[in-house]
Amino acid sequence: MTVADALPYHQRPDDHTPVHTADLPATPLRDRAIPATAWQEAPEPLLRLGEDLPGGPVASYKRRIGPWLLWRAGPATKADARYWAARADDLDDAWTFTLRPDGTGHGVGPSGTAHERFRTWKEDLRDAAPSAGPGGSVDRS
Repeated sequence: MTVADALPYHQRPDDHTPVHTADLPATPLRDRAIPATAWQEAPEPLLRLGEDLPGGPVASYKRRIGPWLLWRAGPATKADARYWAARADDLDDAWTFTLRPDGTGHGVGPSGTAHERFRTWKEDLRDAAPSAGPGGSVDRS
């Protein structure tokens, strides 16, 4: 796939082919989206991630950040959305970030720090120790 073949995120068709954790790619997909419902090991909190957002969007896989699997329910910008990240080797070590239409947000990262910017929340994931310990449930936002 070339950059010219990449589709805008909202035009990428959902690929419902069953996928296992080991098969989730490290980098973002540009031609399709993997919905949480296709992920064979998807925990219940991820499957419910967008149920209270407008339209009840199903989360889609975005990428890996080190040992973390990053998913998003809702659009990337200008609307309510929620991100969920869990360690691939410990799905109970999960964290969320809620993004609002105005670009503000809130989420606690593995360091225990509360973040208002999505970028700093992702950096917290990136910088987390190899074994961050139990992260708790998706309610950590």
